[in-house]
Amino acid sequence: MTFTEAAVDAVALDSPDADAEVPETKTWTEQILLLLFMTLPFVALGAAIPLLWGRGLGWRDAVIAVFMYALTGHGVTVGFHRYFTHRGFRARRWLRVVLAVAGSMAIQGSVIQWVADHRRHHRFSDKPGDPHSPWRYGTSLLALTKGFFYSHVGWLFDWDKTSENHYAPELVADKDISRVSRTFPLWVTVSMLLPPLVGGLWSWSWQGAVTAFFWGSLVRVGLLHHVTFAINSVCHIKGRRPFRTRDRSQNVWWLAIPSFGESWHNFHHAEPTSARHGVRLFEIDSSAMLIKVMEKLRWVSDVRWPDASMIARRRVQAA
Repeated sequence: MTFTEAAVDAVALDSPDADAEVPETKTWTEQILLLLFMTLPFVALGAAIPLLWGRGLGWRDAVIAVFMYALTGHGVTVGFHRYFTHRGFRARRWLRVVLAVAGSMAIQGSVIQWVADHRRHHRFSDKPGDPHSPWRYGTSLLALTKGFFYSHVGWLFDWDKTSENHYAPELVADKDISRVSRTFPLWVTVSMLLPPLVGGLWSWSWQGAVTAFFWGSLVRVGLLHHVTFAINSVCHIKGRRPFRTRDRSQNVWWLAIPSFGESWHNFHHAEPTSARHGVRLFEIDSSAMLIKVMEKLRWVSDVRWPDASMIARRRVQAA
């Protein structure tokens, strides 16, 4: 690595220089595009509910949508989060690029900006400076309601951007990852057009392309957006806290499958560099399963698996 894991952790969590960050500013173009890609998938997601009730989802579109959801979702959870942000394992060069591209296709921001935001979140988790804490307005019902909506989507429209150079300098210096990050619009285009291309060729019809675009592009992006956003909002408000942390992170069991294990959020904040978040019996974590498979294939190495003693030390009763 060009930037040591210890240095990454220091910037993400405890660096005293983190307070010296000079934020960048978004442009009007960025804000308008953000609004577009937040609104259209959300509207499609709402329209999908009555369509599902009326059996409007065909098996072909379901296959395309599920595949794209799993590909791009694991690109975020395994790639953006557990690898690029927290260095939970080492990856071969080609895999680094694949993970960066797959995560970019989730349309949650470029890889370097995503990493910078998340490292800043851990540095100031549920304290002033956290980009998306639901507790920023207070603890009353009204304040928490306002905080929920802010932490879920509102923070995305802040004019200030987290500094990539400050929080992710090793990724800015990485030519391959920097290139993927700069070409984020390309991966957005691929993500939106690949499902209708596959659907049209598979069905050999324009109708197949249109329905695949609705389910495999719009609905898939909308659902993945709000499952991911729920980790910032729901998982910092309501759930279980079996592990000691310095913030209000919670485990939320019903989000575990759609979030690919990210909703075991309390242990993640207790041990951020762990490659596995679901560490107790029946805590499903498909991201950790995928990392395990890649480890067996020797695509990744030096995986930071939590052992029994680490888990025991983090438990609340171990205080």
